[in-house]
Amino acid sequence: MQQAHDFLTECEELDSMISSLQSDDFENVTQFKNWTVNDILVHLHFWDAGADLSLNEPDEFTIMFDQLYAALKAGKLRGHENKKVKVRGSELASVWREKYRDMAKRWSKIDPKHRVKWAGPDMSARTSISARQMEYWAHGQAIFDLFGKDRNESDRIRNVVVLGVNAFGWSHKVHGFDIPTTMPKLTLSAPSGDQWIYGEDGENLIDGSAVEFCQVVTQTRNILDTQLVVKGAVAEKWMAYAQCFAGRPEIPPAPGTRFKQ
Repeated sequence: MQQAHDFLTECEELDSMISSLQSDDFENVTQFKNWTVNDILVHLHFWDAGADLSLNEPDEFTIMFDQLYAALKAGKLRGHENKKVKVRGSELASVWREKYRDMAKRWSKIDPKHRVKWAGPDMSARTSISARQMEYWAHGQAIFDLFGKDRNESDRIRNVVVLGVNAFGWSHKVHGFDIPTTMPKLTLSAPSGDQWIYGEDGENLIDGSAVEFCQVVTQTRNILDTQLVVKGAVAEKWMAYAQCFAGRPEIPPAPGTRFKQ
């Protein structure tokens, strides 16, 4: 399954940033909700374990999610993750690294259409591992920004683009909006220079960098902090509220608050 190889590449790209950190660096605060580097790694490692359970032990995943949902309702989600993943710093990086490498190796051999459980409806294994890549790409952005580094992008980002495109309806639904009948036409420039085209509404257009499109749909940048060209009311509303991840409705960061430091 190619998406498992793309997931591994995304993980290794973030790991190349993490491996250069000193012990004190893990407590540095990022621009994402004041999470530290440790907080981000805990979150990624926790949900890697959850995705792996959904594949190998679906009943155990249900138990895990029920506990998580109870913590969420009580406003203790971060505390719940922190209790489940207790190591920090270089020790956390070590167990996190071991987990994602083992996971990617095993998932690469899975039928992409195999169905797995998740927080919402069941999904394919291909979508599940693509969602893990998306999480790494999105949360990794905060770490790269914190240390003033650029990530090495490649066309593996197309998996994130596809999630963003597929979440067009969800982005409206989760915010309580009516879902438009047609999606704006996207014309995106890939890191390789290829052109990726999606959608069919010629009156609503989004043109520009695939990387910047992904930054908007993962809410790591405000649309006003990109050079994307957006035309039409439907396109403008989507880019103002785009959300390609599950959970409660979230709003993008305010203009100028997420950037490479």
